[in-house]
Amino acid sequence: MVRKLLNVTGLLLAPFLQLMAQSQYELNSGWECANVSDVTVKGEALSAPTYGLKGWLPATVPGTVLTTLLNNKLVPDPFYGMNNERIPDIYTTGRDHYTYWFVKDFSEATPAADGQVWLHFRGVNDGCDIYLNGHRLNATTHYGTYLRHSYNITSFLAKDGKNRLAVIVYPPVIVGNPNGGQGGDGVIAKNVGPQYTAGWDWIQPMRDRNTGIWDKVTIEKTGAVNISNPHVVTLVPGPRWPEAKQAPATIRVSAELDNATAKSIAGTLRYTIGGVTVSSKVTLAPKAHTEVQLPDLELKDPKLWWPSGYGPQNLYQSKVEFVENNKVDDTEEISVGVREIRTFWNAHTRSRELSVNGQNIFVKGGNWITSDAMFRFTDERYDAEIRFHRDMNLNLIRIWGGSLTERPEFFKACDKYGMLVFQDFWMSGDCNGRWVDPMKKEDQWTRRQYPDDHRLWINSAADQVKLLRNHASLAFWCGGNEITPPTDIFDVLADSIMPKLDGTRYFFHYSNTDSMSYNMLGGNGDGPYNWQPLNVFWNERTWPFNSEVGSVGVGDLESLERFIPKENLVGPENKPGGVDSVWDYHKYIPYFNSLDVYGKPKDIRDWTNKAQLVNYDQYRGLMEGFSSHMWDWYTGVIIWKTQNPWTALRGQHYDYYLDPNACLYGNRTGAAPVHGMINPTDGTVFIVNNTFSYYHDIMLQLKAYDMKGHDTLITQVFCEIGPSNVQKIMNVKNFLDKLAEKEGVFLAVRLIKADKTVMDDNLYWFPDAKGNYSGLQNMQAAKPQITATKSGNEIHVKISNPKGGPLAFFNRVSLINPQTKKRILPVFYNDNYVSVVPGEEKVVIISGDAIAKAGKTQVTVSGWNLAEQVIEIK
Repeated sequence: MVRKLLNVTGLLLAPFLQLMAQSQYELNSGWECANVSDVTVKGEALSAPTYGLKGWLPATVPGTVLTTLLNNKLVPDPFYGMNNERIPDIYTTGRDHYTYWFVKDFSEATPAADGQVWLHFRGVNDGCDIYLNGHRLNATTHYGTYLRHSYNITSFLAKDGKNRLAVIVYPPVIVGNPNGGQGGDGVIAKNVGPQYTAGWDWIQPMRDRNTGIWDKVTIEKTGAVNISNPHVVTLVPGPRWPEAKQAPATIRVSAELDNATAKSIAGTLRYTIGGVTVSSKVTLAPKAHTEVQLPDLELKDPKLWWPSGYGPQNLYQSKVEFVENNKVDDTEEISVGVREIRTFWNAHTRSRELSVNGQNIFVKGGNWITSDAMFRFTDERYDAEIRFHRDMNLNLIRIWGGSLTERPEFFKACDKYGMLVFQDFWMSGDCNGRWVDPMKKEDQWTRRQYPDDHRLWINSAADQVKLLRNHASLAFWCGGNEITPPTDIFDVLADSIMPKLDGTRYFFHYSNTDSMSYNMLGGNGDGPYNWQPLNVFWNERTWPFNSEVGSVGVGDLESLERFIPKENLVGPENKPGGVDSVWDYHKYIPYFNSLDVYGKPKDIRDWTNKAQLVNYDQYRGLMEGFSSHMWDWYTGVIIWKTQNPWTALRGQHYDYYLDPNACLYGNRTGAAPVHGMINPTDGTVFIVNNTFSYYHDIMLQLKAYDMKGHDTLITQVFCEIGPSNVQKIMNVKNFLDKLAEKEGVFLAVRLIKADKTVMDDNLYWFPDAKGNYSGLQNMQAAKPQITATKSGNEIHVKISNPKGGPLAFFNRVSLINPQTKKRILPVFYNDNYVSVVPGEEKVVIISGDAIAKAGKTQVTVSGWNLAEQVIEIK
């Protein structure tokens, strides 16, 4: 939430209200730091504004100790090559090596009358002591990565307004041995903090275990009364449709109030949304902390919030205010999406089913770790990453339990782009004892009781629920990744915290619990995570709501060059003696022989280009295969995983530097809202409809193209399909097998609307009778005409492929810097790795704020049978 100067213009009370100056601002620059061994005075002396700081480092706050050291060039980039091995690990050095003092000088005068000034910390890992102007603020050391803490600093402010804040930050009490196991030896989970920092199968250990003031520090100014933890619940009964006139919605609002003074205060708490206000008279005892429930508010014809692909993401800007003696003491502004999320058990699939505003949603999700493994968070990066997920045609992100409860800025982006969120709490089957594991220091019974401080875990969970519960995108809470919390924690979470502090969202016991997806197959209830034959996605039944299933995801050569040294850029399957050490360090998983069917890779560029073909096919096949069994076998699927917060070589649709690879566009195609598709193993053609609309008179067109570009119309037939449904149309296996027998064949599956515009375009490439793509290996060069035109803030790249030649296959469009010839990141492509059949054209639209910031740019286009071309932008 953001506090702003209150604008009372237009309110009935405006002539009578004295505007109370309010603000909230971040302490996000001008920090300095020093290692604890270099500081000889105590916090009281250090926090005196007159104490001299000599030789201190500029510090990054919010940030971790490692981030500060990196920004001061005292350690190498741990994301590049094997640099991480050159950074001392806290397990070896001891905790003092990464224990640091952080100091910030700031100006803030003592407020007049009953004005109050508050200091807020949104996240410190793991312990800290806080001093201001010679005074210690916290009576006992604060612990807990996720637990917010606040201090009323009014009486400690310097009379001249020149203040000094000093914070000593302690690493986790138990740092764990990074022995190569999931979470190292597991004892990192004895803390209430992230587990991945000791290493996982997708990341090397963070050497400082992410010690630092990692989240925002803010100063807030209020009147006598401070509003905290407002709670907005939206009730939207009955089934709704996005474009219809809506029956009223009910809005229920409560808030916590703190009277910071030693006198009783009478005033009014009020809430405004959509031009409607409700209020309640309140009397607060001296130094009282009170929760107030406002009367229900009826919002007529509400503009509803829908998940991506189903309707608009309407958001209301609303506010809670406390008014006393004709002045506004405090205001909280809240962005509200009016929607109601429900879930119920599907007895046919034996899995959980989701509805939003009374309409069933087939879940197409991606798993998320965190935006950056070193907690370098920005609004811009969050926005880009969530936009990528929207562009993949996904509708849900699951936040994995070995990391964070994600930040409000993450949820703000999810609210904006319509991504539902499945939020795990901080448990994992690996560290918390689900399995026997020889890498773990302690036995399963002991690990089952992690963390050491159950009360801290419970308090942290309650606090995070309060922090995040107002976001429209938040759909589910989950006890942990692949395991429940210990019984006493779980009981408080399920029976007290959730019903009291939220009460509107379904709470899963753990990420693959039977209450989510009944495990009739045995095993873990999720996975697998590597390359799979396409028939697995289409024909082999897995868990009915698989919370983790994925494949490969290596980027192209330009992506790899950002973090792999030149001498290590060798195709992994081609290196004598096994996978290159740097590839192995960055957690490469094999493509097996899936590239060889396109011809043995000649070099690393050829290897990465062929890997993109596999990437595209894998994730298109995954999404299509699950969608083909919608409501019969499955109610949802969540990919493991769509992003990497570190430079890992697995499970990602874009790399750490926000450069998408072909996974993103294969997923985008396979998960399209209304989509024509074919089971590549048995030739059955389907239409899937993931919208609420009924479609009549859709023409399904199947057209084959040989390697020279000659086409054969297999069929075109008018079809219809109901909302949220999948329809089997026909089988064309025998016809396709005959066409593909000698050298393979392309198949274009299209859906054409009544106005003859294409609503879905899906191109497959089939191998020859031996399973090889022999025809692709001998394709003639395509000769398309390519132009690039800037239109407003967008660049339109038109690829026109003339008749009489071959199909222009699998073309990557990139926006580049003309001087460096490197891609400009992040930008967004409405489609990529596009193919253009003879006699047609396609337009790729490039957008994003980076276009304007970059100045002069160029476009490159290169494909399977098209040498790279550099295109000037008109």
